[in-house]
Amino acid sequence: MRTRIEDVAAAAGVSIKTVSRVLNREPNVRPETRRRVEETVARLQYRPNPSARSLAGQRSYVIALAYDNPSRNYLMEIQSGVLEACRGEHYNLVLAPVLFGQDGYLDDITTLSEHFGLDGVVLIPPLTDDPALLNRLDELGLPYASISPRVHRDRIGVTVDEHAAVCDLISELIELGHTRIGHILGHASHGARDWRYSGYRNALAKAGIAFDPALVVEGEFTFDSGVQGAEALLDLADPPTAIFAANDDTAAGVIRVARLRGLSVPRDLSVCGFDDTPLSRHIYPALSTVRQPTRDMGRLATRELLEHLRDPEAGAMVAIRYNLELRDSIAAAPLRS
Repeated sequence: MRTRIEDVAAAAGVSIKTVSRVLNREPNVRPETRRRVEETVARLQYRPNPSARSLAGQRSYVIALAYDNPSRNYLMEIQSGVLEACRGEHYNLVLAPVLFGQDGYLDDITTLSEHFGLDGVVLIPPLTDDPALLNRLDELGLPYASISPRVHRDRIGVTVDEHAAVCDLISELIELGHTRIGHILGHASHGARDWRYSGYRNALAKAGIAFDPALVVEGEFTFDSGVQGAEALLDLADPPTAIFAANDDTAAGVIRVARLRGLSVPRDLSVCGFDDTPLSRHIYPALSTVRQPTRDMGRLATRELLEHLRDPEAGAMVAIRYNLELRDSIAAAPLRS
């Protein structure tokens, strides 16, 4: 038979209310009592009844992950982190694809909230920076956590210093002798586009390398935009010896073009990206990139949202560290006559 909350309370020697407070991570429970209840929950393999829990707490225990991001690799990593946090707190997750800027997309969010009785929403770029969407969530009284928003003030969620990360990555290319470094931009609606572009510009300036606008082309954080951007950059009369793509998907497109043209990566062309999605380790050669721990970002943003749902005064914008992952796709700049 299914273990009931009454069974947990009896086995732990506490009231049903105390068990409920522990399960809901409420404050003012003595550490020893909390430990005893948690051990009893684990031993009896108790799983809260979602319907009863919702009625008792006047919550749905459902949050949504709202997204309109072209990188499936990025999205899947974020989703894994969000699910991890939800499972730990016995929350359910609804995936909410949102066609950013399309007619009716705000009404879609309203309908979703009403249908599931959402407790909150986790937003990923570019939705994190959409004023119309944020206003609608405020009108609905629906708390949200943001991943990598442009504006951090009075927000909860998680962020990484992408400007500094790219500056460090480009500096590594410069140390290898590259002075002709191309850049394929991200989508114009993403804050990440601006941070990564400014990091690129700053690294060049610090090294005394003149900025050449011909070495910067448009992109959309997609494989196809990497192909198009690489074609444009490699068709230049004086093409780059290295290309920094705004994310790993775009960088994979660059590597494809290089190989189709008979160029060796990294002997003839160094390539690097951003995100450190699984793709960066699965392609050949393994991609040099910036690791922003996207799974951790999803988990931490959700954790801050759930803390805020328990206590409206809780929740913060958490800054986390990045790492450079320098792999086989970069090498010393080739000599040119």
